[in-house]
Amino acid sequence: MRMYVGNMPFSMNETELRELFENHGTVDSVNIITDRDTGRPRGFGFVDMADDEAARAAMAALDNASVGGRNLKVNEARPRNNRGGGGGGGGGGGGRW
Repeated sequence: MRMYVGNMPFSMNETELRELFENHGTVDSVNIITDRDTGRPRGFGFVDMADDEAARAAMAALDNASVGGRNLKVNEARPRNNRGGGGGGGGGGGGRW
């Protein structure tokens, strides 16, 4: 199960996030999302656990838990919406021959 973890302290790294969830079961992967331009953490990430029961126990235990002075938000990740490939250009003026 893939879980969304929000409102994380900006100082938290992937090792710390993994250890937090490993108290509840085996963690397959951890990914903290960073800003594309600055490379700094954006305050949220994702944790994957193969065992759904362990993942639900982790969600129940860690949702609203205080970590680094912030209350985590943990829930099942929703599928990513296709946000499209960017804006379309204008029609291009013209018309004068």
